Amino acid sequence: MGKSSDYYRERNECNLERIDSLLEELPSFCEDYLRGVETRTSVLTRLGYCYDLRIFFDFLSKKKFRNKSPKELTLEDLDNVNDTDIEIFLSYLSHYEFQGRKLTCNERAKARKLSTVRSMFKYFFNKGLLEANNSAKVPTPKLHEKEIIRLESDEVSDILDAAEDGRGLSDHADSYHEKTKIRDIAILTLFLGTGIRISELVGLNNESFNFNDNSFLVTRKGGNQAILYFSEEVADALSAYLAQKSEDKRVPKDEHAFFLSMQYRRITVRAVENLVKKYAKIISPLKKITPHKLRSTYGTSLYRSTGDIYLVADVLGHKDVNTTRKHYAAITEDHRKSVANAVKLHKKDDE
Repeated sequence: MGKSSDYYRERNECNLERIDSLLEELPSFCEDYLRGVETRTSVLTRLGYCYDLRIFFDFLSKKKFRNKSPKELTLEDLDNVNDTDIEIFLSYLSHYEFQGRKLTCNERAKARKLSTVRSMFKYFFNKGLLEANNSAKVPTPKLHEKEIIRLESDEVSDILDAAEDGRGLSDHADSYHEKTKIRDIAILTLFLGTGIRISELVGLNNESFNFNDNSFLVTRKGGNQAILYFSEEVADALSAYLAQKSEDKRVPKDEHAFFLSMQYRRITVRAVENLVKKYAKIISPLKKITPHKLRSTYGTSLYRSTGDIYLVADVLGHKDVNTTRKHYAAITEDHRKSVANAVKLHKKDDE
């Protein structure tokens, strides 16, 4: 296969390099921690841990151990971090400065950073290297349910029409719309017709598809693979893009990526985010529509049509059906409305 055919292997290699770079800024014992959790976490998860711990140890260096840099902190210092210190850290995250930038964390970002800190404390406590696991005493910040933002059925049609005719695009975007519209329609249709994640879409290769039974192979979070199926409408959009690629002599023969950028390389996550935002702003300027919101749109439609939360969880690749229920339980309001007039209190005269 070509050099860009194994997207996930290359992404992991890149993230491992980032982890090595971040470890240069962290206390030396963090390397032991990451090695200890390696067999039960993905590379992407460990990279997230590094970013969270970098903020945590920067805080400790500024607020508690002021004569030490983050790199100089030891396990003995960690043993002196109590639950109050961690509570102060969570409060600090509301407005803090890091590497010259003023930043803020919402409740979900705080909860994730606390989860990372807890995981590290628990690891060293279980190893007998900390006398107490003080992080376990700190409650998780209360998380408020996020409203599900999605496209309504007429907006789904509108966003595909916008990609087709380009009406409403800026002069700059309109100048290259004719070159990209078939690809863009294929991307939007695949999102809206299958609910796949953006990483799954970007990682698709030409060999991922079987048009004999309208199936394709995706690599899920954590590296597991799954075969999904698509409709004839999705097949038509993908086939149109495939036909365009086959006629374009500038497509490198050894390029296995399915979706290509204008530079004829695998399209990036950022580029896909930008194209979704570009068309969504035209048809629904008040909604902040992202690729994940297109996934929510599909999940909502599937749940409305089937009423089967387990099927939705399976198709979307959720390991825990409670994750699915949390996201789509709000749709049961539609069902509640639909039965509002089902029970009659007064009988009509002719009954």
